[in-house]
Amino acid sequence: MEELKPMISFVSPVYKAEKILEKLVSEIQKAMSIIGTDYEIILVDDRSPDKSWNVMKKLSQDFSEVKSIRLSRNFGQHPAIMAGLSQANGEWVVVMDCDLQDQPKEVVKLYNKTKEGFDIVLAKRKNRQDTFLKKMSSFVFSKIYGFFTDTNYDNQVANFGIYHNKVIKSILKISDSIKFFPLFVSFVGYNSISIPVEHAQREEGSSSYSFFKLVSLAFNSIISFSNKPLKLFVKFGLTISGISFLFGLYNIYLALTNQIEVLGYSSIIVSIWFLSGIIITTIGITGIYVGKIFDQTKNRPIFIIDEIK
Repeated sequence: MEELKPMISFVSPVYKAEKILEKLVSEIQKAMSIIGTDYEIILVDDRSPDKSWNVMKKLSQDFSEVKSIRLSRNFGQHPAIMAGLSQANGEWVVVMDCDLQDQPKEVVKLYNKTKEGFDIVLAKRKNRQDTFLKKMSSFVFSKIYGFFTDTNYDNQVANFGIYHNKVIKSILKISDSIKFFPLFVSFVGYNSISIPVEHAQREEGSSSYSFFKLVSLAFNSIISFSNKPLKLFVKFGLTISGISFLFGLYNIYLALTNQIEVLGYSSIIVSIWFLSGIIITTIGITGIYVGKIFDQTKNRPIFIIDEIK
């Protein structure tokens, strides 16, 4: 007999969340009692160093709708999301963080919006309850990413949203070695809309993303989704070449008219250092892209599942 598939699958990556997992599951259950349809909750332990896995196993024992997955090591938030998506069976999939800043009660609003024919309903965080540094870094990333990819990236939208299973299947087909779920959602397209939701204070602890991790994520995402940095350096190089050519013509004119009295040692040294810096930077950017190509060709799995409860 074929197993009945749930209408909604919840996917949440877990890291340092042992004290809030029970409340997370409880809040999801409350929301689903309002919606009134079958569902499953998929919790993905990104090899958290605390006792999150023990709590997850107990939740799976107590509630049949809870599926707990443990990765073989810490792969990062977005690979953990992809691991959860690979196990989701629902017609609709809700992706949300485990820290309860994404409030499960808002899923009712998101699900009702899907009935208007949307394949993706994104949660737009109003009155975002994050630190100034996190909000500022998110804003800066959205502007830089938008510039390098010629797109409009809304920094008020993150992972939280509800997605039709055809959207999830399309996302899982993307073979990029660098994973960033919101950008994948933007890439695959489909009929989407964002609606405002309440954003809560973090229930416990602090974000595992340091400033340098955010910078690294932003840099890798831009490199993965855009080759504009290479194009900019080509344009910059051509501009410098054009200026140098004109400056050369000017110096020829000065030489022919006997206007050069003292050879400029300083200008020569400055020019050498300046042009050498451009060359080294250009080679470095090119090398980064070559390195990313190398990582992609290795085709290593972005996550490895250790256990499923």
